[in-house]
Amino acid sequence: MQIGKKNFNLHERTFIVGILNVTPDSFFDGGAYNSLEQAVNRAKKMVADGADIIEIGGESSRPGFTPVDAQTEMERILPILKAVNQAIDIPIAIDTYKSEVAEAALQNGAVLINDIFCFKRDPELPKVCAKYNAACCIMHNRDDTSYDNILLDIITDLNEGIDRLLSAGVAPQKIITDPGIGFAKDTKQSIHVLRNLSYFTALPYPVMLGASRKSFIGNSIGLPVEDRLEATIATTVLAIHQNCSFIRVHDVKENKRAAMIADVLIRNRGYVNG
Repeated sequence: MQIGKKNFNLHERTFIVGILNVTPDSFFDGGAYNSLEQAVNRAKKMVADGADIIEIGGESSRPGFTPVDAQTEMERILPILKAVNQAIDIPIAIDTYKSEVAEAALQNGAVLINDIFCFKRDPELPKVCAKYNAACCIMHNRDDTSYDNILLDIITDLNEGIDRLLSAGVAPQKIITDPGIGFAKDTKQSIHVLRNLSYFTALPYPVMLGASRKSFIGNSIGLPVEDRLEATIATTVLAIHQNCSFIRVHDVKENKRAAMIADVLIRNRGYVNG
């Protein structure tokens, strides 16, 4: 899979996406990396720790988040995107569902768009992604949280999003899917999806898992967000066991190391020397 100038051999190993939130209200690290210096230093640290992609987010998607307009989102992300793009040499993703934000980001060095609303909120967004030959991560989400069969319903919703991208001219080899842990899903539903990630990895698109420090962990084992690292690592290993290709995390070094040994032990690939 080609993302920007980098080729991702999905049969070689699992890839780590480092989260760089530049919002005041993200659920774990809101406000921590809002300045240029903080953001660039954080990005460099994640690259040193083994990140394969850096994802920048300018609008929180935590439960009950306050939406921001496109102008505010661009004011948050564009200066940081430009600075980070000059400082690192790995692909940069942008977490947005707005076509205006995506186009500005793609013009300034981003190469992957992650839409938490299944590419359905803004009908122009798939066209923008096709125009710039951007990679696209389509994350499951929906307004109606009732399901007949949650796994099949998620696949149906993802397929609808995939059709939106393909119809706009996005190449199939540019598409990643994400089952959307914690989005339009309660704790039990999120756990059910995690136990059955193989339903999604059996589809002809690579899967990204974003379970890092999310509330289902706290609801399950009673830990606050700052104490959810080890539990997040467990979800990383579970995802690799079920053939996910990309893991989206706050804590790159720890999850990278877990992914490395999981690749060796579970998939018989990756890092063995001697």
